[in-house]
Amino acid sequence: MRIMALDYGDARTGIAISDERGILCGETLVIAEWDAERLARRVAELCGSRGCGLILLGLPLNMDGSEGPRAEKARAFAALLASLGLPEVLLRDERRTSVEAHGILRANGRREKKHRQSVDAVAAQLILETYLGTADNARRQAEAK
Repeated sequence: MRIMALDYGDARTGIAISDERGILCGETLVIAEWDAERLARRVAELCGSRGCGLILLGLPLNMDGSEGPRAEKARAFAALLASLGLPEVLLRDERRTSVEAHGILRANGRREKKHRQSVDAVAAQLILETYLGTADNARRQAEAK
């Protein structure tokens, strides 16, 4: 079963999709969309065409673990995805993923202005990779067999 991770943003949303076995990150992309409903429909189409059985949506918590306006937007987007009949949507802590993504791209010689879209895809990949290494994923993989 493929797993899709989303780094939801106001203008761009980074997407990472696992391989068929749900073990490795297999694909990343960015969707430039400002309208949440249009974005949800595009995510639904992508989820269906790639055969994703789980969606991980980054939950942007404050550094102290509290929720602010961005977390509220993410929760509203998760509800919108669920209303479209998509597979299970799990909210995942995404603190510092964008900072780490910028660091990864800088370390690989990418200039700041040139990698704005890439940072969203790398942040989604970090959300996905973090989940793939959890006991929850191992349990899901065992249940699927």
